[in-house]
Amino acid sequence: MMMGMGFGFVGMLLFWGALLVFLVGGTALVMRQTSGGQRQPTARQVVDERFARGEIRREEYDAIYARIE
Repeated sequence: MMMGMGFGFVGMLLFWGALLVFLVGGTALVMRQTSGGQRQPTARQVVDERFARGEIRREEYDAIYARIE
């Protein structure tokens, strides 16, 4: 009878599972930090910027802004 080997396989699975979770989580954290915290602009920000640059007229700006809300 093999005594003392009951948790060998389960322990190995737990170890490798924890290591995998740690590596994936660490990679995700590093990727988030190295992206510079840049987020996609909101629809309102895009409309405001386009209006400020003169790409759209006041009527278009008001109509788009009303649809966003």
